[in-house]
Amino acid sequence: MAIECLVLGAGQQVGKSCVVVSMNGKRIMFDCGMDMAYHDHRRHPDFSRISEYGDFDKALTCIVITHFHLDHIGALPYFTEVCGYRGPIYMTYPTKALAPSMLEDYRKVMVERRGEEEQFTSEHIVECMKKVIAVDVKQTVQVDKDLMIRAYYAGHVLGAAMFYTKVGDSAIVYTGDYNMTPDRHLGAAQIDRLQLDLLITESTYATTIRDSKYGREAEFLKAVHKCVLGGGKVLIPTFALGRAQELCILLEDYWERMNLKIPIYFSSGLTMQANMYYKMLISWTSQKVKETYSTRNAFDFKHVLNFDRSMISAPGPCVLFATPGWISGGFSLEVFKQWAPSEMNLITLPGYCAAGTIGHKLMSGKPSKIDLDKDTQLDVRCQIHQLSFSPHTDAKGIMDLVKFLSPKHVILVHGEKPKMATLKGRIYSELGIRCDDPANNETVCIPSTHHVEVGASNTFIRSSLNPNFNFSKMSSEDESDSRLKDGKFMPWLQVKDERAAEGILVEEKGKRAKIVHLDEFLLMLGEKKHDIRFAYCFPINTDNLEDTKSTDVSSSSNALSVSGRSSWLPMLYIKLSDELSGGNIQYFGEQIQVESFSVSLCLKDRCPYRIVDSPPNKCEAVFFCCAWSIADEKLAWKIISILENRNYGTL
Repeated sequence: MAIECLVLGAGQQVGKSCVVVSMNGKRIMFDCGMDMAYHDHRRHPDFSRISEYGDFDKALTCIVITHFHLDHIGALPYFTEVCGYRGPIYMTYPTKALAPSMLEDYRKVMVERRGEEEQFTSEHIVECMKKVIAVDVKQTVQVDKDLMIRAYYAGHVLGAAMFYTKVGDSAIVYTGDYNMTPDRHLGAAQIDRLQLDLLITESTYATTIRDSKYGREAEFLKAVHKCVLGGGKVLIPTFALGRAQELCILLEDYWERMNLKIPIYFSSGLTMQANMYYKMLISWTSQKVKETYSTRNAFDFKHVLNFDRSMISAPGPCVLFATPGWISGGFSLEVFKQWAPSEMNLITLPGYCAAGTIGHKLMSGKPSKIDLDKDTQLDVRCQIHQLSFSPHTDAKGIMDLVKFLSPKHVILVHGEKPKMATLKGRIYSELGIRCDDPANNETVCIPSTHHVEVGASNTFIRSSLNPNFNFSKMSSEDESDSRLKDGKFMPWLQVKDERAAEGILVEEKGKRAKIVHLDEFLLMLGEKKHDIRFAYCFPINTDNLEDTKSTDVSSSSNALSVSGRSSWLPMLYIKLSDELSGGNIQYFGEQIQVESFSVSLCLKDRCPYRIVDSPPNKCEAVFFCCAWSIADEKLAWKIISILENRNYGTL
């Protein structure tokens, strides 16, 4: 059976992750994100493609969420509480703990501060989370009797997971976002070597190979230090969870070593709340954080303080972490408007920014002006510093994962089209694995493994134990394989047991499939066995057998004691033995047998299988009747050609 992947989001784009996979009768939605660059219907995936009539409970078996970022979970409350999905939702314990805060913070920014139409309410978020079933790393969850899922540590952000999904013999991995290298607060992605039909992987940095982590950290610290020493303000737009904690650990350590007194601020209570969860969920962090936890919690930041809106215009240097990370709205945009016109200030962009956002415009080159909307333009004189502190894996990490798992097929999502095309080519050329990079609302169909476990009846098993001997003569040309008799080398008789069981696969409704013997199958159907055999009666010119008259027939077989007209049959046996080297030829007195082909002397004046009524000269010809099954048709006509002294080819 084929695996079908309907890409509703993150198809040749970064953001709005949503992939619906159909496999062996089950349908799973992986992630349910939003596109934060849009403020209309394009913000959400097109859910009508899942079910035309909106019956999502029947259309989906379950939903799997990989982590709490809004481009992976932002549309979930809308889908469950507005669209009406009531089925199970699976995510890790940290994701379940942190997702409500992320969703509520987004709702407040969009509705209460920007005045946009409300997509979902606070009550919707609460009701949505009631449907969530939390899972742990490497915990195997049996969704139903056929569908199994298992989470694997993905790095990226706290609680992020890759999900292994298996239905019958079909298996896939959906990675979500992941990082193949550890950082200061999270470990690297970890997954078992699995047998996969399909790997669906993010490709945000499809063509990027990052420099040394230590070199990037030193560059970041140098830029920040230079700005604050000159009296400037540093804006670090970042999401509340993930890079904020990573960079805070880095700055905290640097401030201690350099004995700096310049304040570091968080812009919202959400980040402080996130730090609390990091303290509680130490087991999901990096090995170094876990090892030092008994003496010091890495998320107890001595130099980091809360920031109040009234402090935006306050004099003096500072470092400010403000959300959201792409400067797509919220407090980071508000601060950017105030600080961007000053040459003393610095905007540090630590990771990827989606197309259409102000962050993306800043990363595309140093603009002197930026259009905030159709009516507002902002002068940009501040310094702009871009650093690769993204929690996503780079091109090397993606290739390493694909090579490690070696799936039969790869689908790329969550990336930019030109870069995905380059990575797609590398996966095929270097690893020999077929790869697709579908656009949104496209479906990819791939073949999947499908094994059926069957039983076997006792009668079938007994029949397979019966010997099936095959007799053939070894070449007499090789003296080492022959025996000496009466001064002549005689060929050895080679005996093989070519045992092969033939049965019929039966699958009765509600019962396990099994293999039965043909006789059993006929009894089940209430029928008798019908064999189709072909027959042919033909004359043989006796001159063709004259050279066998002087042969000592008894030496060929102890069954060749015949008289009268029947003497032609043993002569025929000798001729066939000479012509069919290695054939399983047997003589039974009244007939010769070669596999299903049998030939015997025909004594009837009028035979229904006779093509020629009488030979031109009766004394010069003898009629023989032969019969065979369809399986040996080629063999039959070869033997007939030999007996009629025609030209014939090899089998």
